[in-house]
Amino acid sequence: MKNVLLTAWIVALLSMPASTYGKDIPHQEKMNVLFLIVDDLNTWLLRDTNRYAGKVIAPNIQRFADSGVVFTRAYTASPFCSPSRTAMLSGVSPWKSGVYDNGMDISQSTALQNATSLPKLFKNAGYYTASFGKVAHGWDIRADCDDRIAHKRDPVPPNAPLMPAGKGEQDWGPTHLREEDMHDTEYADAAIKKLQSKHDRPFFIACGLFHPHMPWYVPQKYFDMFPLTEVTTPKLLANDLNDVPPLGRAVTAGKSRFVDQVLERGLHKQGVQGYLATTAYADTQIGRVLDALDKSPYRDNTIVVFMTDHGFHLGEKNHWQKGTLWEEATHCLLMFRVPGLTQSGGKSERFVSLQDIYPTLAELCEIELLSQIDGHSLVPLLDDPNAEWKSTAISALYDRFVSIRTEGFRYTRYADDQEELYDCTSDPHEWTNEIENSNYATVAKKLRASVPPLSEMTPPVPSKKRGQAN
Repeated sequence: MKNVLLTAWIVALLSMPASTYGKDIPHQEKMNVLFLIVDDLNTWLLRDTNRYAGKVIAPNIQRFADSGVVFTRAYTASPFCSPSRTAMLSGVSPWKSGVYDNGMDISQSTALQNATSLPKLFKNAGYYTASFGKVAHGWDIRADCDDRIAHKRDPVPPNAPLMPAGKGEQDWGPTHLREEDMHDTEYADAAIKKLQSKHDRPFFIACGLFHPHMPWYVPQKYFDMFPLTEVTTPKLLANDLNDVPPLGRAVTAGKSRFVDQVLERGLHKQGVQGYLATTAYADTQIGRVLDALDKSPYRDNTIVVFMTDHGFHLGEKNHWQKGTLWEEATHCLLMFRVPGLTQSGGKSERFVSLQDIYPTLAELCEIELLSQIDGHSLVPLLDDPNAEWKSTAISALYDRFVSIRTEGFRYTRYADDQEELYDCTSDPHEWTNEIENSNYATVAKKLRASVPPLSEMTPPVPSKKRGQAN
């Protein structure tokens, strides 16, 4: 791997104009890393997943996907921001750390006390490390970054109507802010500035955007891209939860009431429009950062990773936002561009996990792992997207609820022997729970054995006390 990447980097270096060679690029053998994270962005922009039939405007992310390898079947370790990012950045699965939800006291996790964060791994290896925006969530990595801009939410417009449940995260509309004054724009600006700077050591730069996390307030021009008459809403099934076990229905109970209000008030198109508009804004910021890299002297020796921390429901299975073990919340975006290794237009349909990112970057950058890491290096799939692969797409939630996605099926175990099984080939929307269907008994038995046993999963750590700092 070292010889392949280093040779490709040297060839690219020698092919640059004389004015660039030896002047702006530092003499380094290590590959740089640009790590791009977008919050709450689902997989609608993937053109071939059949999840959404409407228009999504995200040309920059789609162009980046075409430039390397896109994993069309990537899944989160947990469908909430904090446990997903903590698992990805630590290499420790939720069922080992006990962090399954937002708002948990991560300092109480014994497994995480002994973990090395991904930025720290690179910092210890001599890298410049930076975190701009929403990168970690709840797990304190401040000391692991040479530069950092903490995440802040943009203020809601004065007198903005709350849609429709009366809570601050259930609203959308044009912002009163200039685009250049929005926090995600600031994070992109910071990453761009670092990409335009001269570095005397390799860098690991992470840039995390908050949008399209709710609330959805972005400039009017992004709403104008999606006239309501042209907005398509996702397919919904009446009584979709009838065959879902009680604990599965309890997971979505609060958000189901919100969905009911949205539908009763005829606001489904407006909600989808707000999500699409905010997605377009996030795509613009990602595009600015990618353009800066492509115009910099670091383009040909920088690994770029793009990911979303989990998926997002917009009414499917009578749910809104994340926090379920169904496809909408667990399926996420993952893309790599690795100079000298990936080919343009690469597409892998293997079922992988965001937890596979940590060992992948360590192998690509030849950094020795300091502790046991959950997940598997994706390097074989970056080299050959169709290589053999055993599914690592396991997600966990709340008190040791767990789900696995494989080629053809999703199996979910809650507690008290409550289960779900979906034949995703014939039922891609997961509308029919086949767990009681005797025709699927052999499949169910095999998948039960593929997830961690309840007895081996770490119980949830306590919730954080009100006012306790991250």
